[in-house]
Amino acid sequence: MKSDIPGGERHVYSVSRLNLEAQGLLEGSFPLVWLEGELSNLSRPGSGHLYFSLKDDRAQVNAAMFRARNQRLRFTPRNGQQVLVRARITLYVPRGSFQLVVEHMEEAGEGQLRQQFEALKARLQAEGLFAAERKRALPPLPRQIGLITSPSGAAVRDILQVLNRRCPQIPVLIYPSAVQGREAPGQLRAALALANARNECDVLILTRGGGSLEDLWAFNDEQLARDVAASAIPVVSAVGHEIDVGLTDFAADLRAPTPSAAAELVGPDLSLAAEQLRAARRRLVRQMQQQLARHGERFTALRRRLRHPSQQLEQYAQQLDELDGRLRRQLTHQLALHGQQLRQLGQRLRAQSPSALLQRRQQQLQGLQRRLRLPAPRALQDSQRALTQLGQRLHTASPLATLGRGYSITFLGDTAVRSVQAVTPGDTLRTRLNDGSITATVTAIRPGDTNQD
Repeated sequence: MKSDIPGGERHVYSVSRLNLEAQGLLEGSFPLVWLEGELSNLSRPGSGHLYFSLKDDRAQVNAAMFRARNQRLRFTPRNGQQVLVRARITLYVPRGSFQLVVEHMEEAGEGQLRQQFEALKARLQAEGLFAAERKRALPPLPRQIGLITSPSGAAVRDILQVLNRRCPQIPVLIYPSAVQGREAPGQLRAALALANARNECDVLILTRGGGSLEDLWAFNDEQLARDVAASAIPVVSAVGHEIDVGLTDFAADLRAPTPSAAAELVGPDLSLAAEQLRAARRRLVRQMQQQLARHGERFTALRRRLRHPSQQLEQYAQQLDELDGRLRRQLTHQLALHGQQLRQLGQRLRAQSPSALLQRRQQQLQGLQRRLRLPAPRALQDSQRALTQLGQRLHTASPLATLGRGYSITFLGDTAVRSVQAVTPGDTLRTRLNDGSITATVTAIRPGDTNQD
């Protein structure tokens, strides 16, 4: 749009565009923030979301906490309550109102505890107390399982119920301790030390039920976490519900989300193992029966093959007679074969003797002499006739014979003249006849006239 100011333009925003760009600026400029304030104007519509204001003595801000987040709350928010929230800053575009979207909320008293927990966790982690290489594998079939917990709590009942279902044959030993309050960290450490000193169990479960951060604070004790990491017996930490996390969870060899889950991880399902054992026993029995059957068949076969020594000697005597007969037949055959070969060699030797060879050469010589004497005169006559015929044919083809029949040869220099075009008037020609030659000078040339004088 053209501006009223010469050379300028107006940039006109729609309201929705303005709110959207403002929302983008707010969300891009602020990270997640922690805020502490008082709840007011709390509203719970049927959608399950929470809408409220967070205020202090001089200001307030609107906030929303959607259902997926507020289902994790461990308390029921109420107006006038001091809370600590972690939220992102945004703008509600339809109304253009500045607000917070809360992702986590806790009672204000937990804020300091949370900070202490994070600081202690970071320090112990930097020391390598939570390193994965320190963790040990749990025994697949423990001989006895130890529980470090309150014997009257819900956690111990849940664990015993699961273990009784999965592996009732494995005994469980409880090391009682308080799990909440000021005395709890010392009692938990003492119970852990007692379990290691007595060394009665193959695995220990350190556990209690759910509660607030303050209720679970005993399991965030620094020295307890160090004792758990140093335990000679593998430790499974199962404190509270799945969303509850304590320092012992990081220090233990394995963290279970709930006490029941810890029992599932530690106690093998012996009913399944028993069935597997029965199946293995059936397979072993079948294999033994098959082996016995095979060995029995082999024994029977060997027994049938077993004979009295006299029978064996008789068989060997018969085999010896057969071998003797075969040997005699083979020797007779070999002697006959060698005799025949000897006779053939004698004949060949006699045929190659000097007297026989000389006689054959004399016969060949006599034959050649006869062939030499008889055909010589006849061959000479044939050769003479052939020579006479060739002389006659040569004389007939000779140029001298042609000249004798009245022909002549004319030369221009040493070249025979074959055409009138080869000479010009005045040339001196030499004509060869049968009995001599004529030298003449050309006076005229008549091409093509072969009948005129």
